[in-house]
Amino acid sequence: MPLNRRKFLKKSAVTGAGVAIAGAAAAPAAQAAETTDATTAKKPATRYSLTVLGTTDLHGHVFNWDYFKDAEYTDKAGNAQGLARISTLVNRIRAEKGRCNTLLLDAGDTIQGTPLTYYYAKVDPITAKGGPVHPMAQAMNAIGYDAAALGNHEFNYGIETLRKFEEQCHFPLLGANAVDAKTLKPAFPPYFIKKFRVPGAPAVKVAVLGLTNPGIAIWDKAYVQGKLAFPGLEEQAAKWVPKLKALGADVVVVSAHSGSSGTSSYGDQLPYVENAAANVAKQVPDIDAILVGHAHVEIPELKVTNDKTGRTVVLSEPLAYAERLSVFDIELVFDKGRWTVESVSSKVLNSNTVADDPKITKLLTDEHAKVVEYVNQVVGSATETLTTVEARYKDAPIIDLITKVQEDVVKAALASTEYASLPVIAQASPFSRTSEIPAGDVTIRDLSSLYVYDNTLVAKLLTGAQIRAYLEYSAQYFVQTAADVVIDPEKLTNANGRPDYNYDYVSGLSYEIDIAQAAGSRIKNLTYNGAALDDAQQFVFAVNNYRANGGGAFPHVASAKELWSESTEIRTRIAEWVTAKGVLDPKDFASVDWKLTRNGTPVF
Repeated sequence: MPLNRRKFLKKSAVTGAGVAIAGAAAAPAAQAAETTDATTAKKPATRYSLTVLGTTDLHGHVFNWDYFKDAEYTDKAGNAQGLARISTLVNRIRAEKGRCNTLLLDAGDTIQGTPLTYYYAKVDPITAKGGPVHPMAQAMNAIGYDAAALGNHEFNYGIETLRKFEEQCHFPLLGANAVDAKTLKPAFPPYFIKKFRVPGAPAVKVAVLGLTNPGIAIWDKAYVQGKLAFPGLEEQAAKWVPKLKALGADVVVVSAHSGSSGTSSYGDQLPYVENAAANVAKQVPDIDAILVGHAHVEIPELKVTNDKTGRTVVLSEPLAYAERLSVFDIELVFDKGRWTVESVSSKVLNSNTVADDPKITKLLTDEHAKVVEYVNQVVGSATETLTTVEARYKDAPIIDLITKVQEDVVKAALASTEYASLPVIAQASPFSRTSEIPAGDVTIRDLSSLYVYDNTLVAKLLTGAQIRAYLEYSAQYFVQTAADVVIDPEKLTNANGRPDYNYDYVSGLSYEIDIAQAAGSRIKNLTYNGAALDDAQQFVFAVNNYRANGGGAFPHVASAKELWSESTEIRTRIAEWVTAKGVLDPKDFASVDWKLTRNGTPVF
């Protein structure tokens, strides 16, 4: 049965220790090592080998299928995606090691990220009376997950959807640092303990502590403000790990929806680190291994030395979308009446080395087919092909479509308010480098590929001076390039590792970005309605909720006055706009608002 908060708290009251203890596993085979001395025969030491398997950032990938391209997923690296592949890998390892010697975990971001997850959150929602069981719950239950940490994207559809998903899972969703905003008590089970029986020795007790991302307080503020709080991972690990050891945990594994870099994308808006997994390993004693998530990078094995004990903590992060499976091998020895961890090692396995598990394929074929049919609905026609291929460094009409839709929605929403007379401008980012709306029939799939995130729309009040600072910050995305250097478009962008989704167009203004200049002095000839921008002029800024809440740490926008917001996804608004128009013609939305220059000379 799934373990939700109510059951967890009830169990806590019974045990008096606040721990969710799983049913003991079947007896594994212990390995005896010969340690016979020439003079006195010692009893052979009892050893035990535990294998912990981990995924993260699945983002709704069940099959190796690209819903945006309506085809099998492929990339240049030859990766494959989907839980059906992971299931095959897990089955293989369980057969090798003995299922009773393995633990299967996930580190979060499960129920958002593909049209599959959108469909079962919004089109045929799991929250409806008699509604469906979420495909990710079905798949993970069938594979036999033991526990999963909460990811920040678990909150994208609201707490009701998350609680329903939690109810449908046959394993706990863990979040030691997801607490009730008023009582500061756990809102989800903080941890999970499982016993592994060893013949001739006490059972090995393995504790899994789940930690989620503090950024949820910013990114999904509309859903969680006043209801849930998300303190730092380091602080909460320091609180809970000693409790787990006091409960007799022989092995402590952390499943953390937090990267290992020690960096944060939200600047100083929160006093907590976004990517804190390595910090946890350094600062908190008695952790043996950490399954890392959130950052979407591949880390087969990262060894971190704990500052207090000098012990090595092993971290591993499998690549997102079920492209990799982390494997931790933990060796224990029973000595002086207790189990001790002798060694930990980790690696990642590539899911492209195996085929889909037919059990998972059979289980979710119908759900997959419904979503394929949904995304292939025709909603209009395009007069020409629109693409994001050059959208990072040239003002592309396809991004103007996003800003035009956002402007229109906000203008309509504020039409009967005191702000109706203010000019509306909008931001949008080149999320994908491969999106294309083809000439001819336009489908939901085409439009969804343009806006891959489930962001919603917010209207903020900003001044001209604040917009100028916003644009300067955005322009940091470009690499400073001298006027006499030959231009390579592939080397122009992503300065200091800034991702494409943290570069914004702003519509309704005209400006140049002089990339020969140092960051902070790049915005030139900034005008509104043909005149130099007035710093005191007020604008309504149509902005996505990620940015409005501080995502990307853009200046002024998070603290600006909010005039309006809604819960309908921007991609849905785009589909509605195109459906109403019938014909997608660039003359209805495209304009050249900005261009790259070097000392005043256009780059392109």
